[in-house]
Parts: sequence; structure tokens; C-alpha cells
Amino acid sequence: DGQGRILIPAYLKQYAGINTDVVLIGVSNRIEVWSKESWGSYFEDSMSSYEEIADRLMDEGGRNGKGQQES
Repeated sequence: DGQGRILIPAYLKQYAGINTDVVLIGVSNRIEVWSKESWGSYFEDSMSSYEEIADRLMDEGGRNGKGQQES
């Protein structure tokens, strides 16, 4: 609009579950708009996946294994 705001059509707000608070996420060359509640749930679910991946990588040679140089 004239004040530089981004207007989100009602049907997209309904689809995304946006009521009042939103979270803006920069992903590559785009911006994602999430409802605060949906982002919180997604973030919590994702964190456990990232922790599992990190643990697996560490077990496969990250700790004193192939991924470490000897001193």
C-alpha cells in the first residue's frame, strides 16, 4: 500500500492460519510468511530432526574419527 506495507489477501491469511502475529522467514531468494503458532510448531519439530542429524554425523567420524585431523 502507500505506506510500504504488504497486504495479504484474506484467503491466504485463512489458508496460513494467520490471525494477528506473523513470522517472516528469509529462505534463499524469497520471504515466507507464517502464523506465529504454525512457525513455533514447525521450528520445534525441526529442531529435533537437526539434533538427530548432528548426532548421526558426529557418530560417523566427527569425534576423533575420519573428520578430525591427528595432532
